[in-house]
Amino acid sequence: MSLPYFESVSPGSGTVPPRSWYATSSAASLSLNGSWRFRLSPTAEAEDDSFARPGYDASGWGEITVPGHWVLQGDGAHGSPAYTNVNYPFPVDPPRVPTENPTGDHLRVFDLPDTWPADGESVIRFEGVESCAKVWLNGTELGDFKGSRLPHEFSVGGLLQEHDNVLAVRVHQWSSGSYLEDQDQWWLPGIFREVSLLHRPDGAAADFRVHASYDHRDGLGTLRVETTTPAARVSVPELGLDLASGEPATVPVQPWTAETPRLYDGEIRTAAGETIPFRAGFRTVALEDGLIKVNGTPVLFRGVNRHEFHPEHGRAVGLDTMRRDLLLMKRHNVNAVRTSHYPPHPAFLDLCDELGLWVIDECDLETHGFVFDDWRRNPVDDERWTPALLDRARRMVERDKNHPSVLLWSLGNECGTGAGLTAMARWIRDRDPSRLVHYEGDPSCADTDVYSRMYPPHDEVETIGRYEDEGPAKRRQLPFILCEYGHAMGNGPGGLADYQRLFEAHDRLQGGFVWEWIDHGLNHPGYGFGYGGDFGEELHDGNFVCDGLLFPDRTPSPGLVEYKKVIEPVRIHGDGNGDSSADTVRVTNGHDFTDLTHLAFTWSYEVDGESVATGPLTVPPLAPGQSAEVKLPAPPADARGSEAAWTVRAELAEDTAWAPAGHLVAWGQLTAAPRAVTAAATGAAPVRDRDTITLGPAVFDARTGALRSLGPIQVPADGEPRLDVWRAPTDNDDGAPWQPDARYGLLWREAGLHRVRHRRDQVALDDGALVVRSRVAPAASQLGLATEYRWTADDSGRLTLSVTVTPEGDWRIPLPRLGIRFGIPSTYGETATWFGGGPGEAYPDTRAAARLGRWQSPVDALQTPYVRPQENGARADVRWAELTGPDGGGLRITGEPEFWFTARRWTTEQLDAAGHGTDLVPGDTVWVNLDHAQHGIGSQSCGPGPLPQYRLEAAPATFSFTFSALGRIGH
Repeated sequence: MSLPYFESVSPGSGTVPPRSWYATSSAASLSLNGSWRFRLSPTAEAEDDSFARPGYDASGWGEITVPGHWVLQGDGAHGSPAYTNVNYPFPVDPPRVPTENPTGDHLRVFDLPDTWPADGESVIRFEGVESCAKVWLNGTELGDFKGSRLPHEFSVGGLLQEHDNVLAVRVHQWSSGSYLEDQDQWWLPGIFREVSLLHRPDGAAADFRVHASYDHRDGLGTLRVETTTPAARVSVPELGLDLASGEPATVPVQPWTAETPRLYDGEIRTAAGETIPFRAGFRTVALEDGLIKVNGTPVLFRGVNRHEFHPEHGRAVGLDTMRRDLLLMKRHNVNAVRTSHYPPHPAFLDLCDELGLWVIDECDLETHGFVFDDWRRNPVDDERWTPALLDRARRMVERDKNHPSVLLWSLGNECGTGAGLTAMARWIRDRDPSRLVHYEGDPSCADTDVYSRMYPPHDEVETIGRYEDEGPAKRRQLPFILCEYGHAMGNGPGGLADYQRLFEAHDRLQGGFVWEWIDHGLNHPGYGFGYGGDFGEELHDGNFVCDGLLFPDRTPSPGLVEYKKVIEPVRIHGDGNGDSSADTVRVTNGHDFTDLTHLAFTWSYEVDGESVATGPLTVPPLAPGQSAEVKLPAPPADARGSEAAWTVRAELAEDTAWAPAGHLVAWGQLTAAPRAVTAAATGAAPVRDRDTITLGPAVFDARTGALRSLGPIQVPADGEPRLDVWRAPTDNDDGAPWQPDARYGLLWREAGLHRVRHRRDQVALDDGALVVRSRVAPAASQLGLATEYRWTADDSGRLTLSVTVTPEGDWRIPLPRLGIRFGIPSTYGETATWFGGGPGEAYPDTRAAARLGRWQSPVDALQTPYVRPQENGARADVRWAELTGPDGGGLRITGEPEFWFTARRWTTEQLDAAGHGTDLVPGDTVWVNLDHAQHGIGSQSCGPGPLPQYRLEAAPATFSFTFSALGRIGH
């Protein structure tokens, strides 16, 4: 049976050979973006091709914007987006696709500009169409193509007319190409990148290639630009070069690196009169001594995986958004991007060249859904599909070959193994031996230059770093990277600092790429941002599509703030011995190429979280890898306080292309004077009457021992302070079924920790204290926590609660949290001020970015708006916290020892039940958690769980909090 073109395994027909992309040329061009006529059909063959003929009346059609996806336009009239991670959203029967195959017919009528040349050739170029397209111009069929994230061009010179040119494009949502594009993202059909008409003068260069190597031993760069027309000339005025096509020249240059992205502007001039600007970055990539080296130096990737995404436009991402992404990356110390899992818009690589990022350029290829059938019928192991695979490799390499930022070509992602991948690797190496080849999915590393893994646990990474891993002999000689790690889904990822310590300790470990850059939450009329299942999909993977370091609106998440601190390229450490007369700080340059002359260092001396003195700090111009002990000044003579610390900052000394002078690159803190122990409130005697017990400023229920008021603050009936061990499980708590670590979120719920009961055993007055003894335990279980609350007070208005917890039973799981929860009227809790870690949230394994200081925030702003609500908002190492209302009345809490502080205007149970942020409705009570300890976060939504040192094991604990009312509230 002959298959239609959209089900053929052929990559297409009629296109011209792929070539390099460039942003501008002196040749004529015409953008065909904008409003197109559009008709959607339910099947591929519901309509004939008469719409492509001149004169066809499409006045009854709707309109759609190109670039764009039709499912994101038309207010639902054009279908809906759908999200799956691994599963194909159609029956797996390659290369066949369902009869129900939404098909969009697009029409664009255009005139040629009056200045359009009459000679030469013209091509119509499509930068990206999902997933298969057939194209006509003025009724003549040009051909068809697949390869959604790759460019395709058709010659049209003989078909153009001055007026009323009819460009017709039929786009099928499903095609044989869909089997090669199972890439953990929304399925979004349409013409989502630019369409343009380009003039190609007679004698023009059909293609060109810039070779710009660098010899680090003598500082010389060699430039050679090959063009397909020998009559071309190549000039680089800054270097004094004017060369023939293919002619090499070796001159002194400044090299290109991600830290110093030095580019030289050049121009190609052809005999046809066309000029094509280009930019040369001189650098050499090599695999030497078992390491990836650039210009003779090993590099450490501080990277991210980046899908192209916009919450309104899907993969139709504009230049401003691309630049915004890269500025955010640079400002958060990210130095590398893996273009998961397809080549990005070509302009993105121009920006990487300009701003400075290492790039792993990944082919538009993933066949992950075949894993469920043990990779049976996998296209990459079926020779009939090899031409399509090679076509995708060629289009990527030819388009992107002139970018100095691209260090490695990646064959694709999660495709299993097969001869098709080997054919791709051989072709790429033959075409471009100046770069390395990457692929993660083949443990033999037969076709790759780097050993790459996803989400291995820390201990395995350390074993690999020590060259103690088992496996093929070739693999043990290769450098190692984590092409995916630190799964940034919801609250997290945890454990990044522990990975980074391994990277910096072992040369073989050349860093990694956090998964991923941005949450793919699409705008939704009811939920704000929607995820899988919110658009009526019958098969979906829920919020697994929201696993980024940015929220969908590109607001940095706490995970990105943490990552910035973890990967900062300057290390600032002190001994923290508290001997301020002899304090020094150790500064280490972690850059690969640059010294520290581009940074300005300052010190700040802080007492009780507030700066009392600042000044510049002279740091030697350390070369990469060098360290120095730098003397700090004497602390201010009049500085007094219970706790003091030095904060040293490294900031940009001058404006750069990616951030202004003063931008914070790195920081460190060391103790100058340690915190004094906070004494409990004692001395006031409890007084009992029939219904109440009065203790200092507080009133308790005499029968239950429940706190009812503290000074003017009335405690809500259900808001008494009592032990709390439950948190709304994070995505990482719930974990992934394929990971071997225990999925504690599920185990906590199975154990009933979300529904514990509080049995009151005794209320007694004992030696000047009110003592309440209780047992906290879930139903259907012998597990319990024997809890003693000991209340004391003094005559100055302070009230202290000391809590002693003793586990009972055979606890085989850690606790989510351990502390107390209580509620206060929201009129007392609009603003939070605290002395501790901040300004953002932190947890035991996500606390590197928590800087000790005095911070203030509206209570509502303490919440982190994860797309799927979950535990969030804790502040670490808190010494004291205040909750206040508009007139300053409120509550002060001091902890011994330091504690984790959380406040929100809904309960943990309400947070746990919410599917979207719109489900959370603020109430009249502010619910406060004061935690002695929290369980770690980990990365188990796709990676490993928290390391042992971050697990909150059930063990005896004692902690205390002292409360005092602030001001008064009027009535």
